[in-house]
Amino acid sequence: MVASLLEPGRREAFEQAQAKGGMRYPDSFVNDSGFIEEAVHPPLRFAVSYSGFGASTNPLYQAYYVPRIQTPMLHVLGSVDTVVSEERSLRLVDACVQGRGKEGGVQRVVYHPGGHFLPSSGKQYVSALAAFIREAVGEEEGLGSGKQEERAEDMDLPF
Repeated sequence: MVASLLEPGRREAFEQAQAKGGMRYPDSFVNDSGFIEEAVHPPLRFAVSYSGFGASTNPLYQAYYVPRIQTPMLHVLGSVDTVVSEERSLRLVDACVQGRGKEGGVQRVVYHPGGHFLPSSGKQYVSALAAFIREAVGEEEGLGSGKQEERAEDMDLPF
């Protein structure tokens, strides 16, 4: 929902939905400088959703999902999640522009053989996350075009 709220045009979607009885755009996401109102933060470059789900089919929540979420998002779902149904999780997936597809060879939906938790120990899940982040950040910074990444050991530290 945060990724959605920070996208350009989302506030206008909330205003249109509010005219039909929907929710208002949250005041906490608006920075009022006295001259112009703007979002409190620029749009996110990417998002990762673990056990995420669409909030509701109630029209009150429509502006979170329509227009579709533009922020590149990786969805990690537990195949035996008993807290959130797969149907509700896929509602969020389908609300995203890149939804169930692949972008640059990186799958946008990853299933793990567990429940409603973060699969941190399986190498394939960490690899999927790393590939997604490289894809999302690399496109914007040219890292995918052969530019060498700086190693953590070589970085300047502020202390």
